[in-house]
Amino acid sequence: MAATEETAAAAATAAATATSTPPTLPRVPIPPRGVDYRGKIVLAPMVRSGELPSRLLALHYGADLVWGPETIDHSLIGATRRINPRTHMIEYTRQPSHSHSRSSAGDGVPESVIYRIDPAREKSKLVFQLGTSDAARAVAAARFVAADVAGIDVNAGCPKPFSVLGGMGAALLRTPDKLAGILEALVREVAPEFGVGISVKIRILDSAAETEALVRRLVATGITGLTVHCRTTLMRPRERALRGQLRMIADVCREAGVACVMNGDVESRDHAEGLVREYGVDGAMIATAAEKNPSCFRAETDGGLATWKEAVERYLRFTMEVENKISNTKFLLSQMIPGRVPQYKDMQRCKSYVELVQMLRHEGMEEMARETDRVLGLGEFGVKPEPKPSNKQKQQQDKQQQEKQGSNKRKREGSVEAEQSTKRVKVAGPTPVAAPASLAV
Repeated sequence: MAATEETAAAAATAAATATSTPPTLPRVPIPPRGVDYRGKIVLAPMVRSGELPSRLLALHYGADLVWGPETIDHSLIGATRRINPRTHMIEYTRQPSHSHSRSSAGDGVPESVIYRIDPAREKSKLVFQLGTSDAARAVAAARFVAADVAGIDVNAGCPKPFSVLGGMGAALLRTPDKLAGILEALVREVAPEFGVGISVKIRILDSAAETEALVRRLVATGITGLTVHCRTTLMRPRERALRGQLRMIADVCREAGVACVMNGDVESRDHAEGLVREYGVDGAMIATAAEKNPSCFRAETDGGLATWKEAVERYLRFTMEVENKISNTKFLLSQMIPGRVPQYKDMQRCKSYVELVQMLRHEGMEEMARETDRVLGLGEFGVKPEPKPSNKQKQQQDKQQQEKQGSNKRKREGSVEAEQSTKRVKVAGPTPVAAPASLAV
């Protein structure tokens, strides 16, 4: 009787334990050099806004991971990898396409930097987003960069023409088998060789059923992470994100052991952590808010949002450390400096780093700015354009050109007339003389 009671008690305990302990869910293994997206608040991939100085600023303020801007596979294949001897940054470069034209042949056109990486500060933090529509090209391009990054992410969500052209970006949402094939090739051929994870970024489809079918297809490819932008392809950034499908997507990813990151109208780290709890996702991605002020990655308990002046000063220092193009620097400054302050318009007129630091009154940065200008050929080190002629000078130049053209025309006409005269003389020749009769046959 006692044994029966003990057996019943043990069975009851086992049943209670089984009820209270949730079943262990599968989890796709994270490769040796890869990163787990779970519990991460990350910087979104943004064209122009995702260049190296912006990523460094986001990391400075607490971003757990950073995505670089989408880079097309064609631009990587055939590029050159080098270490900048001044900055020690990794740079992928190639000749600009126009440099192969006759007009630029022999002009010594410098190579363009298509991607730049900080191997120290971005180590184990950088995810490279790839634009592709072909599995073989995707593998070739990914192999070129995989040793320098912590993950390869396929862009299947960007709706802009430069991305969807040729079936890339959001166009891949209409060809799920092609997209899955690209991911499977990367998982099979790149992940084991370089020890990095493969992930994908998508948008929601028009119906929850369509989105679920797509997500189930993608998480079966062996990827470690999936980011979902909670907008459809046709929605614009000004339209509010739609989160109705988010919990379903998170559940499908969790069943497959794939990390799920959400994107769309995430304003700050504290906001992101609240959304993660509310929708059951694993992480969150910040885009527009980080473009305006990357200190949004800093929690309120750690100081919260920095002033635009503080963020701009730190950003400007990063741009000079890595020799960032001034056009890109000014673009980001136009996002970070409020349009209502005088510095916004003053910045637009600046043409060098020296002018920028002087305008913003960043004391102690002028020498660094001058050296950056020297390297990039800006300001006092730039090639001075020839002054434009006045209207009177232009009229005189036009008159001289017309006179020169008229003189050349007369010379050509005179040359033709002389040539024709010579031909006529040769045709006329001497008048033949008749032979004497005695010599006639």
